[in-house]
Amino acid sequence: MKTQIIKKYFPEFETETLEKLEVAINLHIEWNQKINVISRKDIENIACHHYLHSLSILKFVNFQNGIEILDVGTGGGFPGIPLAIVLPKVEFFLIDSVKKKLKVVEAIKENLGLKNVHIIGKRLEDYPNKHDILTARAVTSLPKFYELVKNNVKNQILYIKGGDFATELKELSLPYEIYEIAKKISEPFFETKKIVSLRIV
Repeated sequence: MKTQIIKKYFPEFETETLEKLEVAINLHIEWNQKINVISRKDIENIACHHYLHSLSILKFVNFQNGIEILDVGTGGGFPGIPLAIVLPKVEFFLIDSVKKKLKVVEAIKENLGLKNVHIIGKRLEDYPNKHDILTARAVTSLPKFYELVKNNVKNQILYIKGGDFATELKELSLPYEIYEIAKKISEPFFETKKIVSLRIV
C-alpha cells in the first residue's frame, strides 16, 4: 500500500479515505507517463513528497466545513486533490493556466467522484473570484506571490515552501506564522519544509 506512510502520520483517517488516496496516487502514477506533472525521478516518492506534503497542512490548521479554498498553480492537483479527498465538506477550486496538467486533475476528480473539486483553467489574473483560504506550493517569492493573489483571498494564505525565506518575510506587511512540518512529520524530506500562514487583515 502506497498510503502506508500517510496512515503512519494520520492514523485517524478512515479506511475509505485511505482507499481513495491509494486510487488517486495510482492514477497520478499512471497519468504521469502521459502528462508529466511530477518529475520522473520523484514519482516513486509521490506518497511522501506530494500527498503527505499536501496533507501536512492538516497537522497545523483545522478547516471548517463549507469554506472555499482556492489552490493556486495547482499543476497536477497539489495540495488540492489530497486535501479534497480528506475534506469532502470543504469546497476546493483548483486553478492553473496549463490546461494539459488539468486533464490529470479532471481524470482523478471523475474517477473518485469528487463533487467538492472545481477545476479552473485560467490565469489567476483573469479570475475575479474571492475565496476564504488560498493554498499553494512555492511558485515564487512570498512578496511577489502575495501581490499576485491578494484580490482572490478573504482570510488566510497557506503557502508551502522550503529553505530559508527570512528576507522575504521582512518585505511583507502582514501578520504571519511559520509551521515547521518536521515538528509533526519526521521523514527526512521535511527537514527544511515549512508552511507560511498569512492572515489577511
